[in-house]
Amino acid sequence: MRLTRSLRIRSLILALALTASSAAAGCGGSGSAKTVTVVVGYQPNTIDTVNAGTLLRSLGYFEQQLDQLGRTTGKKYKVQWDAYDTGAPITTQMIAGKIDIGSMGDYPLLINGAKAQKNKSTATSMIATTGYNLRGSLNMIVVKPGSAVQSVAALAGQNISTSVGSAADGTLVQALRQAGLDPANAVHVVNQQPSVGSSALQAGSVAALSQFIAWPGQLVFSGQAQVLYDGGALNVPTLHGVVVRNAFAAGHSDIVEAFLRAEIQATDYIWRNPLQAAQSVAAATGLAPEVVYLYNGPDGIATFDPTLKSQLVSAMRQDVPFLSSIGVLSTIDLNSFVDTSYLQKAYGSGYAAQLASTANPSTITGTDSACGIPVTDQARAGEVWLVGENLTHPAATPTCLLRFIRGVQATGGKVRAAYVPDIQIGTRWFADRDVWVLNPAAPADDRYLPFTTHSAAAGYTGTHPGTSIVSYADAVAQA
Repeated sequence: MRLTRSLRIRSLILALALTASSAAAGCGGSGSAKTVTVVVGYQPNTIDTVNAGTLLRSLGYFEQQLDQLGRTTGKKYKVQWDAYDTGAPITTQMIAGKIDIGSMGDYPLLINGAKAQKNKSTATSMIATTGYNLRGSLNMIVVKPGSAVQSVAALAGQNISTSVGSAADGTLVQALRQAGLDPANAVHVVNQQPSVGSSALQAGSVAALSQFIAWPGQLVFSGQAQVLYDGGALNVPTLHGVVVRNAFAAGHSDIVEAFLRAEIQATDYIWRNPLQAAQSVAAATGLAPEVVYLYNGPDGIATFDPTLKSQLVSAMRQDVPFLSSIGVLSTIDLNSFVDTSYLQKAYGSGYAAQLASTANPSTITGTDSACGIPVTDQARAGEVWLVGENLTHPAATPTCLLRFIRGVQATGGKVRAAYVPDIQIGTRWFADRDVWVLNPAAPADDRYLPFTTHSAAAGYTGTHPGTSIVSYADAVAQA
């Protein structure tokens, strides 16, 4: 009887041990697991990260790469996509070991690396870029339409909403300093999530909102805001990128490389199909397709490119003192944080050539039908998207774009969106939301000049006698 009971107990213990072992094998990160779960943290509405988030998820490229990997390893892979509004909670979850791969902006990336480096077991690495703007136009300060505030200097004494520690916060601080204001004393900064800050702006509890892509574009397009300050005026690169937990990468380098191959595929999809990509992201997020296309279209505000360019790493290095000064970062070893080894393996022989280029691979091409000339200068080229069409029309210059719109209106057509670059800093923006300047002495195809802000347009007319600010409607009528 004792022997039988002893055998039963041993059998029960063995069964429980096998069950526990099986359960552990099913958790993400176990090298011996038959099913490995990979948790990806992303920001759905942050368009500059869609090739590692929203668009990548909808295209299914990562899952396809993992299916292919599974044929080699004999394992099954499951992707868990966790969505967040900003990068901060992604960092928190990564340090807790609950997110394996994440994407976020440059400031959150640095904060992620600094916090994670405090303990070897939680350390992370930046392994790729998602997109960037070399001048900084991914961040903007906006005010309500018709606001009495027409310059950054006029923000003195006002409440301003931003997400403290974000790149948009950095743009606000630098813009205030540029205007001769002390960020610590001249204004009252309200730390809010982008959606909360947007509501605060509409309610009038803050005078301005400083935020990152795509909040400025969405608010301006919907008629709820106008640009007060274009981050491109700082001429400081802004970027978003991909970060991975080192502990995860050490045991699953093949999964990390699969993710980066998928990101490369999604980036190429944006280059080849910008309009379709914009519509896909819009459908997944609820953002207006016209807003998404503002950023990811040809010569858009965001240049999508996974390679970790020296200009971007240098810009991050220069960001460290600011983040330290506001107390969100103590120190970071950037050399160990930035790791290009996984991306180089994922790219293969094409890495060096892509790394060396800062030209946007997606450009506006074709012949301008209004002026009858080919598009040759990307610094002046624009696009018009008409209602009822699933294509865009190229414009060689801002004046030619206005002329095309006038022709469309004359025949009863409707413009869905028109995009044109700021004449000074190159930020692609909505033509009907720009501030237009007339230079009657210029050649006929170059008389109308667009600016994203009233202060920039006023500054131009103040130094160019004979020029004047005109309304968008008048510019279209007279072009």
